[in-house]
Amino acid sequence: MTTTAPRQRHTPYLVPEYCKGCGRCIDACPKHCLEVGDEVNPKSGLVPIHIDLAACNGCGLCIGACPEPFGLRALEERSEWELQDPAHLFGERPYQAIAAENIPGETIPLPRMEPLVLKGNYASAIGALLAGCRHVFGYPITPSTEGAELMAKVLPKLDGVFHQAVSEITTVNMMYGTGGAGLPCMTYTSSPGFSLMLEGISYLIGAEVPGVFVNVMRGGPGLGNIGPEQSDIKLVCRGLGHGNTQAIVLAPATPQEMLDLTMLAFELTFKYRNPVVIASDGYLGQMTGVVRLPETMRRPGLPAWAVWGDLPHRRNLINSIYLFEPDLEARNAYLNGKYATMAREEQRADCYRADDAEVLLVAANTPAQTAKGAVEALRSQGIRVGLFRPVTLWPFPIDHLLPLLPNLRRLVVVEASAGQLEDELRLALSHAGVHLPPIAHVRRQGGILPQLDEVVQAVLKLEEVAA
Repeated sequence: MTTTAPRQRHTPYLVPEYCKGCGRCIDACPKHCLEVGDEVNPKSGLVPIHIDLAACNGCGLCIGACPEPFGLRALEERSEWELQDPAHLFGERPYQAIAAENIPGETIPLPRMEPLVLKGNYASAIGALLAGCRHVFGYPITPSTEGAELMAKVLPKLDGVFHQAVSEITTVNMMYGTGGAGLPCMTYTSSPGFSLMLEGISYLIGAEVPGVFVNVMRGGPGLGNIGPEQSDIKLVCRGLGHGNTQAIVLAPATPQEMLDLTMLAFELTFKYRNPVVIASDGYLGQMTGVVRLPETMRRPGLPAWAVWGDLPHRRNLINSIYLFEPDLEARNAYLNGKYATMAREEQRADCYRADDAEVLLVAANTPAQTAKGAVEALRSQGIRVGLFRPVTLWPFPIDHLLPLLPNLRRLVVVEASAGQLEDELRLALSHAGVHLPPIAHVRRQGGILPQLDEVVQAVLKLEEVAA
């Protein structure tokens, strides 16, 4: 008679780095040796189960129930091991290390030309070309599409690339790859499309990848309409994706500034290795104006950090994921330092008749043009009114505003939104420790811009009440 040797039983041991805390082993154990854990494993970011082998009979049911091949293993298989970083798993790379160097760009003189009459969107596109941008990705959306259309016509003739992506999500990820290669790139979009790009923008900021986003703001929420509205100020200043994210936000007010600030955006995006947003509005993108070209254009170089694919750049890495909590905290501390430098160095504002003003209008984009006209109308009635126009919405140019405050009786915010610009003003004043003067406002929404007469009448009524 043949006898069968009894099956050898082995007690399990837990590899916490592989355990996802699913609980299947807990349900399978007849001896109740396993229970839900209560501590996060820093290597996985998950909460593994807790195991107590005092009552274990080695049945192996828990090992069989584990969906992770190495989460629970038999004790006799235990060996000394540790998680391996793939970057170092196979030792030194079999290529010779050559340190990459910055290849500087060039400034090229432009011939003198007569002024042009251009739409704001076209002016921005020309500014991008003059800044050296030859890679544009986008998905059509009114009222920004003209910029992308012009690029689609021109770039193939300049050995450039325009690619109409299948969505805004695809667009921003194409920018991630192109910017990561150290190349100037941009997109044109409008409010709903910009919302779809926010996850990718968070990745760009976390990985320090440059890119320029021209957001021609339109009415909202939802699809809203295609009329001009300053609907995205809170988004571009305070909501650029999840996590600790900031970007310089430029607010043009004329077609000329659409060109000039687009060129500046490319300079800043590489200076800080951070996306830059141009917050235009639906009226500015579509209206025409006189535009003068600059005296020079740029031929971009190649930064040393670029993931270019050749031997000198072979060791470069673009990354925004840090699984070990102290590493991610250190990364955020570094980014905070960069944001502080931006906030200190890149504030920009334009003041009109503000030096002796007692009432100061605060406006950006197209409403600033209306406010400028209101300044003249009110000055003709003997009221000392000026205009403060933030050219950077973030950082808000508080350092330019503070010297004007001692003479002021009030601020009046003129905007095409329900207080998004005023919120940035109030936040900047609060951080500066300033709580006066009183703030009033003139607001329109839904694609309707504040009118000159509305601004004049609002100020006159405030003056009448004060008297």
